[in-house]
Amino acid sequence: MANEKIYEMLFNKVFPMLIAKAERKGRKKEEVYEITEWLTGYSGADIGNALGSEMSYGDFFLNAPLLNPNRKLIKGVICGIRVEDIEEPLMQEIRYLDKLVDELAKGKDMEKIKR
Repeated sequence: MANEKIYEMLFNKVFPMLIAKAERKGRKKEEVYEITEWLTGYSGADIGNALGSEMSYGDFFLNAPLLNPNRKLIKGVICGIRVEDIEEPLMQEIRYLDKLVDELAKGKDMEKIKR
């Protein structure tokens, strides 16, 4: 039930919060775009189009053009849960992006974030 709420949230409401988190820690919006592009295969223009639409957060990941195979190397805890242990595939994809933004906000180098 809780997962469904996250999946149904609008991408144009969630993504700006990820950007704000990174910017509060001195990182740039473009860096959030870069890791999102790396993770999902969307272009910057595609992300902009999604922001201008009523696309759900779940659909953003379900429709991702090319999920990066190296995303499986993302490890660690986000929201008290190890991302590598999340069994629901869609939720795991969502949490991968959360983890990448978290690493960005903590000052990790972009090359290490993109594995």
